[in-house]
Amino acid sequence: MLYFLVSHPLTDAHIPLLNLLRYITFRAGAACFTALAISLMLGRPLIAMLRRIQRGGQPIRALGPERHLLEKTGTPTMGGVLILIALFGSTLLWGDLENGFVWAVMLTTLAFGAVGFADDYRKLARRNTDGVSKRMRLGCEFSASLLCGWFLQSLMPDDLTNQLAFPFVKDLLLPLGFAYPIFAMITITGFGNAVNFTDGLDGLAIVPVVIAALVFAILSYIVGNHVFADYLQVHAVPGSGELAVFCAALVGAGLGFLWFNAPPASVFMGDTGSLSLGGALGALAVAIKHELVLCIVGGLFVVETLSVVIQVFWYKRTGRRVFLMAPIHHHFEKKGWAEPKIVIRFWIVSVILGMCGLATLKLR
Repeated sequence: MLYFLVSHPLTDAHIPLLNLLRYITFRAGAACFTALAISLMLGRPLIAMLRRIQRGGQPIRALGPERHLLEKTGTPTMGGVLILIALFGSTLLWGDLENGFVWAVMLTTLAFGAVGFADDYRKLARRNTDGVSKRMRLGCEFSASLLCGWFLQSLMPDDLTNQLAFPFVKDLLLPLGFAYPIFAMITITGFGNAVNFTDGLDGLAIVPVVIAALVFAILSYIVGNHVFADYLQVHAVPGSGELAVFCAALVGAGLGFLWFNAPPASVFMGDTGSLSLGGALGALAVAIKHELVLCIVGGLFVVETLSVVIQVFWYKRTGRRVFLMAPIHHHFEKKGWAEPKIVIRFWIVSVILGMCGLATLKLR
């Protein structure tokens, strides 16, 4: 919104303070601090309201680790609403609202958040862990992802439309043709649910999301700048640099939420948060042609998802389990690891994977 004001023909761009608003780097930093401030200011009153409304907090899965029934019962859920308010409020304030990439990612995030909200609401209303049916949930997610993939391709330069880019090899592009929106759909929906699988311990999911958002803020800025993209040997996507503002707002909103979600959590993000954040990361990767890099940066989410797939597949085939419990963070709980140890070690892995994602940039 502020960018629109300084971009208006009647605005005097020679005023130094207003001229700062033209720079993505300044607006990204401002978006991060604004989202953090919104999260911290609204956190306590929102959590208090959720406690009053929910009366009993998030239903805890009976088949989960036993201590969860003792330690986590009564904790309110739907904390993802706080993340979304801070994220959208900051992005709308500091972002370029005439940029199609920003709207594509924001609307996809909102759509996944709406699906998660419906799922959380149904669980709370029924006082059990059965939310929206899997068919309805996946149908909504696939529809939103497919529309996002199709729209983002309409914004791409001709040489990148419906092409899959590979890290480290700029000259290699895989033409997917009309199948690309389907690939984008799988990517966005897959990561939406991958973050959802990861959200099982206090603070476990939000920090890897923040790290991934920080990495993608840097990548978005580079990809959106033709000079930097050429120097670092990545494909330039004109206009996508504005997504750095969205990513920075996501970092701030995530850190603000972590203030209340750190062990022991005062609130859970719920599916409202996990689905929307995963969908946002998937949409960002599609927007800047870094889908495969997301698999590196978000490697923790990939491992969590694979642990569930392997567990279900092997159990149906043999009647035996590969892990003591899936997703894999519950496996370590069953082995006797303390929750803070699991969370912090997973954070360390996420930092390493984030650095590996940045290592895909090649200096000449």
